[in-house]
Formats: sequence, structure tokens, C-alpha cells
Amino acid sequence: MHHQKLDSFPSDFLWGSASAAYQVEGAWDEDGKGESVWDKFVKIPGKTFKGTTGEVAVDHYHRYKEDVQLMAEQGLKAYRFSISWPRIIPDGNGEVNEAGIKFYEDLIDELLANEIEPVVTLYHWDLPQALQDEYLGWEGRQIINDFTRYCEIVFKRFKDKVKYWVTLNEQNVFISHGYLAASHPPNVKDPKRMLQANHHANLANAKAIKLFHELDIEGQIGPSFAYGPTYAFDADPKNQLAAENREEINANFWMDIYVYGRYPKVAWKYFEDNGIAPTIEVGDFDLLKEGKPDFLGLNYYQTATVKENRLDGVGAGKPNYTGEKGSTEESGMPGLYKEVSNPYVEYTNWDWAIDPSGLRIAMRRMTSRYDLPILITENGLGEYDRLEADGRIHDEYRINYIRDHIVAIQEAITDGVEVIGYCTWSYTDLLSWLNGYQKRYGFVYVDRDESNEKELKRYKKDSYFWYKKVIETNGQELRKYEVE
Repeated sequence: MHHQKLDSFPSDFLWGSASAAYQVEGAWDEDGKGESVWDKFVKIPGKTFKGTTGEVAVDHYHRYKEDVQLMAEQGLKAYRFSISWPRIIPDGNGEVNEAGIKFYEDLIDELLANEIEPVVTLYHWDLPQALQDEYLGWEGRQIINDFTRYCEIVFKRFKDKVKYWVTLNEQNVFISHGYLAASHPPNVKDPKRMLQANHHANLANAKAIKLFHELDIEGQIGPSFAYGPTYAFDADPKNQLAAENREEINANFWMDIYVYGRYPKVAWKYFEDNGIAPTIEVGDFDLLKEGKPDFLGLNYYQTATVKENRLDGVGAGKPNYTGEKGSTEESGMPGLYKEVSNPYVEYTNWDWAIDPSGLRIAMRRMTSRYDLPILITENGLGEYDRLEADGRIHDEYRINYIRDHIVAIQEAITDGVEVIGYCTWSYTDLLSWLNGYQKRYGFVYVDRDESNEKELKRYKKDSYFWYKKVIETNGQELRKYEVE
């Protein structure tokens, strides 16, 4: 769809950026915080790049005022961050840690004082380790009530200060990587356990949203989903069917339950036929239907291109966590699809497809299927950045990436998609989970690496100044930032 003129961004559009507690805070055991599953998982040899951990991360816990001041100088309209469950309730379901609540209250107050809208993510993967030890975390149904209690504590404390809430961040990622690939906690490879844990996460998400609405809080709430639309490699009907398979298993299966409270039939039958469908209890679907979100959060990074994959075809391959371009192994699901390189797009050093049109396609598909507003909760480029002798970081590749994705958003808005805002990933550089600190995403460079924390000094990248102009002009000024 081509347009003679693109619609303007809404006057109240949330130009934002984002982070996650484990990736930026540090202070992993300070002020009464309990251990999270990530605090433990990263100590397993070989799990993270060069054994990196989030024990210090970029020390946002002690430097949040400095970081918020940088946001204010940039003119940021929204900052999406996550609250660490074990910082609020160290053992997951016991006494509340007032010092933990106080940190987030201070952060929220600092944001509001600088006219920055706080967007709070309730769960960004750092489950209290105590709950994993007690009843296997997401595999135990008790987590539904424990998560809801945690949410209620946070809702009631911040309901007058926070308008936008994200329940679960990238459920498809933390469940699949944790229970199918053993590349996240709890380090398991079992599809049946994965689907049961996923069902409990769906119930916890629905119950938290239901509670939010029952409390009549002024604001909006929804989950954040990592959606990478699927393309068929070509017009061969077998490859088209493979694309349908991937879309059903990797998109519809997750998002349909959020909005409609039901699993799509094709995906469900596939799981039943393979003996891995989760156990459903009486009342589960009633609860799922009562937890309809106000918006869908979208984390978009790339698309996937697929071909047919026979029953004896390729399975899961090893991803690229090193930044060595081209090292990703062939991957797929036997009988469903296999992922292949797309000759029409470029790839990052971590082999992620750079495809701005895919963001537009994602929003179009989500709007057509679910008819809910979309809040883009993550989108950004992870790359190698170089700190120059003069303290500058010339990241024109990031400017180009974000600019092209902003244009795609404007095109989607012109198509008829309702978009609340756009949060880049990430605000400062941070710990990129399994990739260490070399994979940088931020507008703000943090001077540290895997082996040396240095002084954690902050430097503004060229993209910082460019995004400042984008915000000032409400998306009208998208030209490349000129280095002074």
C-alpha cells in the first residue's frame, strides 16, 4: 500500500526508550533483594558470553538520577523499565521488602518530575529463585496466585503515578528459551514442560489483567510479545504452508490466548497429536477470557523466512551469541518449517534480519487479527560501537536503523493502525543477556566490557542527539544527524 502523504504522529505519541531490571540495575543482593533465577543461571559455566553477569550491570540502581537526567536532556516522553520481583518480595511470596519498593518509587518520582511517562513492566524474566526451588516456578500452578499478589502490591503502590503497565515481557522468549532450548533459566529441554509452564504464564497474565481492571485503576495494561512475522521463501505452495505453520506456532498460539482466551485449533491439535499439550483445569478458559488486555505490546527486531521442512528435517540449531556474522546454524521444526536466509534484506553481526517493512507488516497483521492498540515496547539495533578519543560515538548505522523503522510506523499509522508509542531498545547500553556487553543497543554508551567495569562513565552517542530532534519535531525531522 503506497500513500501520497503519510499521516502525522499523534500529538500525544510516546517517544520513549526501554530497559530491564536485570540488564541495567546491578545491586543484585543489596537492600534486601532476593536471588533471581538469572542471578543463579549466569554462574553456570558456558551459558553467557565470557561468563558475564548482571551483578553490577551498568549500575543503574545507584545512578538512576544521572540516567534520568540524560533522558530529560534528550526530551524523552516515556521510559519503559521493569520491576524486579525479588527486589519487592525476596522469596517471591512472603514479606514485602520496603527498600525495594522505595527504589522504584524514587525512580518513578524522578521520571515524573522530569515529565517522563513511566511504563512499568511487571515481569522481565527475573523470577525469584525461591519460587523455582519451591515449586519449579512457572511449572507450578501456585505461581498464578503468587504473581497476582506481587502485581497487586505494585498496582496499589503506584496506581496514582503509572498509566501504562506491561504484564509479561516476551513470554514466548523466556518460555521457549527456558524450557525448550535450555539457554535461559530454568535450563530445561522438554516441550511438554514448556507448554505447561506457558499455560500457567497465560493464566497468571490473565489474572493480573483481570485484577487491574477490578481495581479500576486509571490506565492501560497488556503483555509484550516478541513478534517476528514469517515470510515464505517463494511462491512454492509447500513453502507458503511452511510460513503458515510458523505463524501459527510462533505467533497465533501466543497472541490468540491473550486476546480471545483460547488456543488456535491448528496449533492445539499439533500439540495434542504429539502428546505435549498442557493439562487444562476447570475454569482455566473462563479466566483467560476475563483477562483481555487494553493494548498489545510489540517487541520487534526481525522477520523470519522459511521453507518446507520434512519430518526428518532440521531441528533447533545453535544461535549466534558471539557477534561472529554468519555463525548461526540452520534451524527449524521437523514437519513444520525451516528458517533460511532472506536475499532481500541485510543482516546484523548477530545474524538478525534488518527489515523495517517487517515492523509495518507485524502491526498490520496484529491490527487485523486483534483490533487493539499497539505499544511498541522494544525495537533497536545491537551492534559494536566504538568510543572515540574525543568521547564521541558515531553510530550512524543505528540512526539509519531507527529512522527506517520510524518511517514504517508512520506508514502503519497511515494504513489505519493505532499506535500508542515507540520505545527503542535500549536507553543506555546494558547487559545483553547471553551476549555480554559487546552487543550495544543504547543511545548512551556505558564504558565497560565483559572483563572490566571501569568507571561506568556515560557518553552520548550521535543517535542520542538525532533522537532528541525526532522527539522535538514529533517525528517530522528524520534526517541523518550531522556531526558537529
